[in-house]
Amino acid sequence: MSVEDEAAERRARFEDLVPGLLEPLRRFLARRTDPATAEDALADTLLVCWRRLEDLPEDPLPWAYGVARNCLANAERSARRQQRVAAKISAVDPPAAATDGPEPPDTTVGEALSALRPNDAELLRLWAWEQLSPAEIATVLDITANAASIRLHRARGKLKDQLRKMGPVSGHEESREGRRP
Repeated sequence: MSVEDEAAERRARFEDLVPGLLEPLRRFLARRTDPATAEDALADTLLVCWRRLEDLPEDPLPWAYGVARNCLANAERSARRQQRVAAKISAVDPPAAATDGPEPPDTTVGEALSALRPNDAELLRLWAWEQLSPAEIATVLDITANAASIRLHRARGKLKDQLRKMGPVSGHEESREGRRP
């Protein structure tokens, strides 16, 4: 096989793979950061997928979630560095108007998630938002499936406790529907 044929085969494989990854990864990143950072992290994730095409497992989505998570962490570190530089500059030459950070979540669940440790909140997001199984979460976080299952169980308990602390929860747990008095 010629070099051109190998390149065409590689490109065809990547083009077949991307449609199944693109929207889930876009949603994954959009739920974790602002739109511009999400698009940058998505581009970085697809670049890693292209470079490591031969390393992709049979089911590439959990692996790609792990890559996206790392790309997002890199983008956040970069943003923090930029903020530190901006803070140093603003101390010398303060801006006319300062901008506030992102708005805190306005939902009860969002508030409860933000009160949890970041690792616990991420586990719950992978489970609830991305609808991953503990085995798939293990792939994303590069831990064993058993560890993912145990951590998920504990994180769900912590979220439940946090929600109870925040006040009465409306929903099926409080409902008396279908019960006899």
